[in-house]
Amino acid sequence: MVATLNFLFVVILALLPAILWMIFFLKEDRHPEPKRLILFTFCAGALASIPVLVLQVIFQKFIAGPINVFLVLVLGLAVIEEIFKFFAAYWSVWNEPAFDEPVDAMIYTIAAALGFATIENIFIMGDKLDYLSLTNFITTLSALGFRFIGATLLHGLASAFAGFYWAIGRRIGKVGPKIILGIGIATAIHFVFNYLIYRFEDVSLFYPSLFLIFAAFFVFHDFSKLKTKN
Repeated sequence: MVATLNFLFVVILALLPAILWMIFFLKEDRHPEPKRLILFTFCAGALASIPVLVLQVIFQKFIAGPINVFLVLVLGLAVIEEIFKFFAAYWSVWNEPAFDEPVDAMIYTIAAALGFATIENIFIMGDKLDYLSLTNFITTLSALGFRFIGATLLHGLASAFAGFYWAIGRRIGKVGPKIILGIGIATAIHFVFNYLIYRFEDVSLFYPSLFLIFAAFFVFHDFSKLKTKN
């Protein structure tokens, strides 16, 4: 019973950052998407974490291990995550009638990314939480705060770039090349953030946070471009 309650509490906490960011980003859509599709895409992103975990383990053991280069490891893990997050969104909605505006591509890729981030949150906070312990509870809330302004937001912003170029590709009839470009940019954003976290972890979260603000500026500029040309 205690273990079940503990797990449910972790899940609720893990969902909070994703729900708050999803509400925030949904304000960019003038014509709201069906809630069932948002939820379905969110769940698809969460499920994408399973093959991602398997591939990341294989990558670390058989590829990055022998090379033993930190930057290669960070880049490789970022590529795997961004590919699967994007295709979770693509698979969920590409043939849906509701997917009828350019800005929708960004909304759905963000939804998939936040689903993926939620699973990460569950694993990370689950290791920290004993809800009967006040000290551990405070530590978990602190970790939740860092996840909210850090990794959860990162996943949403990085996938938003992939969604933007997906929308552009659909508009000009060059979906494949634009998707590759979008995933490449998303991977670059992911890579830089992870590198900054590693580089400045013992000093400050200022630089990673500043980088996310910088990335967010371009994401909202992309939202504006798609809405203006609708």
